[in-house]
Amino acid sequence: MTDSPDQPTEVFSRRAARESSQKPAARGGIRALIAKHPTAWLASTIAVVFLLLSTGAVFAGIASGSNRVVEVAVPTESAAPPRPQPSAIPAGTHLRTCSIASAAAQPLLGTLVGSVLNANTGEVLFDRSGATPATPANVEHLLTAATVIKILGSAAQLSTRVIDGTSEGTIVLVGGGDPTLATTSNSVYEGAPLISDLATSAMAAYTLKHPGKPVTNIVLDSSLWSATDNWDASWPTSDRSNGYLSYVTALMVDGDRLDPADPEGARSEDPIQRAGDAFAAAAGLSGVTFSRGTAVGSTVLAEVKSQPLSTLLGQMLSVGDNTLAEMLARVASKAAGFDGSSASLAQVIPLTLKDLGLDTSGLITKDASGESPNNSVSPQLVAQLLVKVRANEADLGIIYAGLPVAGQSGDLYNRFSGANAVAVGKIVAKPGWISNERSLAGVINAADGTPLAFAFYGLGDAITRDTKEALDTLATAAFTCGDNLSNN
Repeated sequence: MTDSPDQPTEVFSRRAARESSQKPAARGGIRALIAKHPTAWLASTIAVVFLLLSTGAVFAGIASGSNRVVEVAVPTESAAPPRPQPSAIPAGTHLRTCSIASAAAQPLLGTLVGSVLNANTGEVLFDRSGATPATPANVEHLLTAATVIKILGSAAQLSTRVIDGTSEGTIVLVGGGDPTLATTSNSVYEGAPLISDLATSAMAAYTLKHPGKPVTNIVLDSSLWSATDNWDASWPTSDRSNGYLSYVTALMVDGDRLDPADPEGARSEDPIQRAGDAFAAAAGLSGVTFSRGTAVGSTVLAEVKSQPLSTLLGQMLSVGDNTLAEMLARVASKAAGFDGSSASLAQVIPLTLKDLGLDTSGLITKDASGESPNNSVSPQLVAQLLVKVRANEADLGIIYAGLPVAGQSGDLYNRFSGANAVAVGKIVAKPGWISNERSLAGVINAADGTPLAFAFYGLGDAITRDTKEALDTLATAAFTCGDNLSNN
C-alpha cells in the first residue's frame, strides 16, 4: 500500500472504531462525569469561584487606588557621626646592622654622651644620653658662631677708629671689639688691619686739622662694654699664661699675644694699654700721656676695618681662638640691643638659637668660648645645629667652611692617623678640651655618601690628652657605618 495524504486519517479511524467496539459507550457526557465524581467537582468549582473573586478584588483595589493619592511618610535619616580616622602610620625604617658600640665603650672616653643624626633627614642614628645637657668645652664655638652670623651677618666688619679730642692736643683711640688689629703683617690673623695704617692716617688728618699743635694725650676708649667685665671667675688664670685666652676688652692688638705670630703665645695683664703703646709707637709719638675714657667728639680722623665676619669665624673655628669667640659674642650682644656684658650671653645665645628653630631646653650659657665648666649644652642640640650648618640654612654654611678637616687642617691637622686615616679629609669638626672633658662635633661625610651630623663628649676623671684619639676612633667608626649605623 502506498502512502497517501489520507493514510493517517484512515488509520486513526480504524483504531477508533476498534477501541469503540471494545468499550461500552459513554453515557451522558459531562453530566455523567459529575454524577460519577460529585465531591471532586464541587471542590474544584468552589476553588475556581474563590480565585475569580480574589482576582476581582485585586483589580478593584487597583482601580480604586488609581483614583486617589496616598501620602507615604518618608523616613528621615540622621547624619551618622564622623568615623574616627586612624592615626598616620609612620614610615618604616630599614634594619641597621653596623654597630659602633665597642668604639663607644673605650675607657678613655669616660662617660660618653653623644648624638649622631642623618644630616639629610634629621633621623637619630646613634644616641648616648644625647638629649642630656653637659659641658661641651670648646664645641661651644659652634653656638657662638651661629649667634654671630644670625645677628651680625657674614659681611660685617669690626672698626677701630681715632676720634679728634675736645681739648687741644688730645686724640681718642676707640676700640670696636676687633682683636685682630695687628702690629705686624706676620700675625696669626692673616690679612688683618694694621695699627700702623691707622696711626699714619690719623696723624695726617690731625696735622691737617691742627697744624703746629702736637698730640700730647691719647685717650684709650674701651667702653663698647665695661672694661672691668673682662674675665669669668670660672676660667683658670693659667689660660692667659698658656695662651688659650686673653682678658676680653674692646680695645686690643694681636689678640693681646706677646708674640703676634704665636697662636698660643702668652697674653698680657693689660691689653688696653698695650694697644695704646702700639699706636703711639706706630704714630712716632713719644712722651705722650694716656688716660681712659669715652670719646665725646664726633670727628673721625682715621678708621681701619677688620676682614669680613666670614673670615674671622674661619680663623676662630680653625684653631679654636677663644679670645676671638668672646669678642665677637660681645659685639653681637651690643648689636642685638643688649649691653655687651658677659652676663648678657646667657640670653643672647639661647634666644638666637631658638630663633633658628632649635630647642634650647636645658641650655646654659656662661661664656662664648667654652672655657667655663659651667656651660651646659646637649649633644643633640649641637648635632641639630650642624644639620642646619651643612644645609647652609641662614648662611650657617660659613661654619662648615671654617671647621678643621680631619688629618688636613686646623686643630685636626695631626689627628686621624693609623687605622683612623681612612676618614682623613672626610670629617670636618670642632674639637674641645677643658679639665676632665674632651669633645668633638661636626659633620662626617660617610663612606656610603651619607652626611652625618654628630657631637661626642667624653666626661669624667678618665679623660686625658689621649682621649682625643678615642674620639677620632669613634668618629671613624661612624664614618664606616654611614646610614647603616645601628643605635645599639
